[in-house]
Amino acid sequence: MFGLGFPELLLIFLIVFILFGANKLPRLGAGLGEAIRNFSQAMKGEKPADKDKQDVSEQKPPKHIG
Repeated sequence: MFGLGFPELLLIFLIVFILFGANKLPRLGAGLGEAIRNFSQAMKGEKPADKDKQDVSEQKPPKHIG
């Protein structure tokens, strides 16, 4: 991965940990994950609203009781 080995990645993680602190790392990771997800959706040509429409159409209608 970009010619980086385990020691280099560990050093980068340590620097990020020192700069941002332990409290902000989960939010930073969640933001990074969301950015990657949005990027991959954009590359596929999907829009976030398109996915919501598909989820609604895949749901089964509720059973009528009575």
